[in-house]
Amino acid sequence: MSLYTSSKETALREQIVRVGRLMYDHGLIVGVDGNISARLSDSRILVTPSGLCKGLMTPEQVIVVDLEGNKVGSETGVNRSLRPTSETRMHLEVYRQRSDVGGVVHAHPCTAIALSIAGIQLADRMIPEAIVNLGLVPTTEYATPASDENVYAIRDLIAGHDGIILQRHGTLTVGKDPWQAFVRTEFLEQVARITMMLRQLGAGEPIPADEVRKLLAQREAFGFMRPGELEEFADVYGTSFSEQTGAEAQQQTTQLDEEALIKTITDLVLQQLRQDKKGA
Repeated sequence: MSLYTSSKETALREQIVRVGRLMYDHGLIVGVDGNISARLSDSRILVTPSGLCKGLMTPEQVIVVDLEGNKVGSETGVNRSLRPTSETRMHLEVYRQRSDVGGVVHAHPCTAIALSIAGIQLADRMIPEAIVNLGLVPTTEYATPASDENVYAIRDLIAGHDGIILQRHGTLTVGKDPWQAFVRTEFLEQVARITMMLRQLGAGEPIPADEVRKLLAQREAFGFMRPGELEEFADVYGTSFSEQTGAEAQQQTTQLDEEALIKTITDLVLQQLRQDKKGA
């Protein structure tokens, strides 16, 4: 008999463990760095334990907390003596600000941290995939890790962004589940590495506004657009993106739907051909 309340809890625990191992293996965290969480229900959050290497974590060690950060439910012999991550308050603030978020990842990727210390802006306007998948990535003011200061520092920014850089500290990314949040962490660090290379080369210009408009239409079509993003891009580029983006997004969505329909029909035809071949 399962120790957990649902198959969803079991699956999320396993996903958190998988993400933790990948973060560790890919050098996004070291030692006992980083933390991961997942929304289990309206009143329960799964979080990683404090002081534990995420690369060696097991599903039984993941902890359930309420919205005040108190340890509740699904206690196991393995996690009974463990405490929730010291960054629990930061994770809970994300869930309060973002009802659409189901997973949060906090990592310590070296390049992103180094750029924040050097005061170098991420090249998030130079790479098409960054605009589509991440949007603009702001950097917080410095705040003491695992403190209320840190909660205040991320509060306004995470409400309108899927990824932010915590100055001198790390990154915070969100998604529909821990896996999507992890993918965004990896992508953010990739953009940071490209930023550093561009700095070394002494070259690099933002994507022209007309091309950005097309990319924002794709972002909207994929459902990634956050409230206020068009205005934020407009402030950065000094031009409006709201006039055509909606129509272009509809066109993108229609194209995606048509591609999905074509794939479905093709799969059915191939399946029928295979059956006919077997019958012959």
